[in-house]
Amino acid sequence: RKGMRIHHLNCISSCPLGGALMDGRTVGIRGRLACHCLLLELPDRLVLVDTGFGLRDVQSPRTRLSKFFLALTSPEFREEMTAIRQLARLGFDPRDVLDIVMTHLDFDHAGGLDDFPHATVHMLQDERDAAIAQRTMLDRMRYRPQQWAGTRRNWRVYEAEGDAWYGFERVRSLAGLPPEILLVPMIGHTLGHAAVVVEGTN
Repeated sequence: RKGMRIHHLNCISSCPLGGALMDGRTVGIRGRLACHCLLLELPDRLVLVDTGFGLRDVQSPRTRLSKFFLALTSPEFREEMTAIRQLARLGFDPRDVLDIVMTHLDFDHAGGLDDFPHATVHMLQDERDAAIAQRTMLDRMRYRPQQWAGTRRNWRVYEAEGDAWYGFERVRSLAGLPPEILLVPMIGHTLGHAAVVVEGTN
C-alpha cells in the first residue's frame, strides 16, 4: 500500500528449554526466540500485529504468567523491549495505535494489549471463545486474562469464513482497516490461530 511502512519489533525474547532444538543454533540448554511483532505505519494511524510482552508483564511477571511457562520459556523481561517503549524510541505516540491485529492470544503475543487500552483489537471469534472458556489446563496456562481483561470492550471478532485469497480460503478483511491487511485462518497452534497478511512497501 502506498504510504505504508513496516517496522519489525522484537518485543522481549524468550529463552526456552531445548537449546538448538528450539532455535536451530544455540549451544546450551536454553534457546533464544524473538517475540516478533509488526508496527504498520499508515498515513492516518499506527497498527500493531501482536504485542509481545507488555509493561505489566515486566513489572510483575508472576502475577501475570503461569509458573510453568515462566520456567519453560524464561523471558528476558526488559522494559525497553516492550512495544510501547520501542514506539516511543521510533518517535511515535502510542496513542496513535488505533488497531491491533492478533494472530492469537497466547501470553507471549498478548501481554502488551493493556499498554494500548484505546485500540480496537481484531481477532478470530474462535480464538476469543477459546481464551474466555479456558477449557483445559493448557488453556489456563497459555491464556492469561490478567493481560487482556481490561481491553475486552474493544475487541472485534470475525468468523473464520470469507473470501479466497491466493489459494487460501476464508480470508477476512478487517473493519476500518485497508484491504492490504487481512486475517487468514491457520487453525492448529490454537483453535483460533490466524496468519496476518500485510501487503505493503517499506
